[in-house]
Amino acid sequence: MELEHGMQAGDEGNPAEGEAIEVVEIEEYGRRNERPPKARKYIIRIDKVRHEWPRPLITGRELLRLAGKDPTRCSVRQKLHGGQAKTIGLDETVNLAEPGIERFMTLCHDQTDG
Repeated sequence: MELEHGMQAGDEGNPAEGEAIEVVEIEEYGRRNERPPKARKYIIRIDKVRHEWPRPLITGRELLRLAGKDPTRCSVRQKLHGGQAKTIGLDETVNLAEPGIERFMTLCHDQTDG
């Protein structure tokens, strides 16, 4: 899979200490339970779709908006290395630079007449 500037996924090289690389695939590092390097852009997967994000921090609300989901009707869960999943609150911040984050899943709640 080709990313910006001709980089291949997993082809980040060895940037100097503190130097940001162009793009990081969060899921690749999460599968290995490794801390991703500092990057200018983060590729995250929400449901089955890959999204680009410009910062290491993202809220549950931003994840849902990025996925095109209504934050008043949907929730988001973070899948971690080892199979655990954690619900992320709308105003809760996720640090994409932490090890073990693999992907995100949304769950929308249909309103039923009672």
